Amino acid sequence: MRTHTCNQISRADVGNKVTLIGWVKSKRDQGAGLIFIDLRDREGVTQVVFKPENSKENSDVAETLRSEDVVQVIGKVEVRPEIDGQSTFNKDIATGEVELIVSEVKVVNRSEVLPFPLDKEVNNEDLRLKYRYLDLRRPAMARNMKLRHRITKTTRDVLDESGFLEIETPILSKSTPEGARDFLVPSRMHPGNFYALPQAPQQYKQLLMCGGIEKYFQIARCFRDEDLRADRQPEFTQIDIEASFVNQDDIMGLTEKLLSRVFKESINADAPAKFERITYNDALNTYGSDKPDTRFGIHLNDLGDVFANSKFKVFSGALKAGGCIKAINAKGLCGASTGQIDKLTKAAIEAGARGLAYIQVRGPKPEDWRSPITKFLSPEELEAMQEKLNIEEGDLILFGAGDWDTVCDVLGRVRLMCAGYLNLLEGNTDLNFLWVTEFPLLHFDKEEGRWHAVHHPFTRPVPEDEAKLKAGEYAGLRAQAYDVVLNGYELGGGSIRIHEADLQDSMFTALGVSEEEKKSMFGHILEAFSFGAPPHGGLALGLDRVAMLVCGTDSIREVIAFPKNNRGTDLMSASPAEVDFKQLRELYVQSTFNKDDKKGLKKAGGDPATNREADKDDKKGLAKAKSKEMVGDYKKDN
Repeated sequence: MRTHTCNQISRADVGNKVTLIGWVKSKRDQGAGLIFIDLRDREGVTQVVFKPENSKENSDVAETLRSEDVVQVIGKVEVRPEIDGQSTFNKDIATGEVELIVSEVKVVNRSEVLPFPLDKEVNNEDLRLKYRYLDLRRPAMARNMKLRHRITKTTRDVLDESGFLEIETPILSKSTPEGARDFLVPSRMHPGNFYALPQAPQQYKQLLMCGGIEKYFQIARCFRDEDLRADRQPEFTQIDIEASFVNQDDIMGLTEKLLSRVFKESINADAPAKFERITYNDALNTYGSDKPDTRFGIHLNDLGDVFANSKFKVFSGALKAGGCIKAINAKGLCGASTGQIDKLTKAAIEAGARGLAYIQVRGPKPEDWRSPITKFLSPEELEAMQEKLNIEEGDLILFGAGDWDTVCDVLGRVRLMCAGYLNLLEGNTDLNFLWVTEFPLLHFDKEEGRWHAVHHPFTRPVPEDEAKLKAGEYAGLRAQAYDVVLNGYELGGGSIRIHEADLQDSMFTALGVSEEEKKSMFGHILEAFSFGAPPHGGLALGLDRVAMLVCGTDSIREVIAFPKNNRGTDLMSASPAEVDFKQLRELYVQSTFNKDDKKGLKKAGGDPATNREADKDDKKGLAKAKSKEMVGDYKKDN
């Protein structure tokens, strides 16, 4: 239906007959039948010209065209003419030196009036998502889809060159603890039982290692039933990698090679051959985050020694309770407005602080400083703090006092806000890749009174800490876990895995997993470990997040063809949605009907709140949970 795309014709085609097809991007009617149309397809735009002297019939058709009509045109390529000695070249498009003089036109399909313009920014995201098929026509979205394709192709190329096999793992799997809620799928053939959609192919890829595959990867679809935000979706895609007979450096080296190629081949950006490394503790102590943005300074500084004998109760109380005192110096932000200070304080409170102490350095001497806390600090403390933080006129000092985790989190968030107020990242195109290593292996939940795996229960401790795990000394254990970070975003993470049954058993003991739970949830993988499982490890990169950063957007919804909104809803197809009762009956699942739906309530067996499944032998419970018709179907199938 075409000889060229709308981005292909050039001076080399002048005089040639060309056929194009695409959407009407815009129309300019010059009067007297002379009409210019910008014709657009996925690749670009070409200007086509309707001249009444060539064909009045064609010009009449052109007059009826409007935005997004699909049109096929045939004509001859000409160089754009000069008008009054001025060039009419359009440098903004690849075909800007030429135009197509139309000899034939065919209207392939008409478009209704658009719900929003495609050539302008649309601030109503819900409207864009409702008409996503239109939104995808916009050049920015078309570019994002192309770049995402380039990322996945480069990924496959690099991993294939490195000897990895692409293998699919099941979507319908078993519910196991992975850190978030599972999406569950009821089984018609096994009433009362459910599949779970995978949060990640974690166990399957380890089982592939037990199967001797040695090098596996997958562009894997994953599902997590959790609250959403700009860089999170209920269904997402990750580049899943696992390899046998490797150590941490092997996985890191492969990832560095992969990401460098991805950024080079997609947007021609150079990434370092080797990424900087920092431990988890150092990242928190210096930047207040385990995914630090290192493109600017504003480091956290420990002031415990400065205020060791302070009479200021907020500081002394924090130290006596085993906590810490830290501060950041936002240089040049002394003039922060009251509104900005209030926003910083609100962020600190949301992170767990009681408030946010600050000093606005309005002069060279402490008596010139404006602060609600300086009156509680001694001259010696102020002098020591001034030297340690390199305080100068025009600075803004912000404090955190309390337990280490909270203080780091508070100041980490405040640090990023200060960078925004100071415009420290405006126009910054640096690619500051970073490895964060030696994450904690376990985290103690005070409310539950038990230990949890920071990553997952198959994460291996560092060699020096293996004996402590077996001995039950859980505090301070470090994991052979690593996250790759770019400019404050976690791109992915992984670990070296446990492959021995005894060490895995010690890990389960630490997590309080009973013998029955081990067998029911992890029996298959523990059995696999007993048949000579190889040492192995891997990593998963968030493809959506990588694409987001490659494309230069701030939301993964901009790089997913059909995403959910921040409420987990697909506005275009109106899902999730209710299903017919007959479908639920076939699955032996009881639905909650609207109060006015008396017929539906009757079919469901009465009270929709009694949403329980009965054991096969629990006839009494079965009768309560199902209608008579459902009981009949159940007995028939069983």
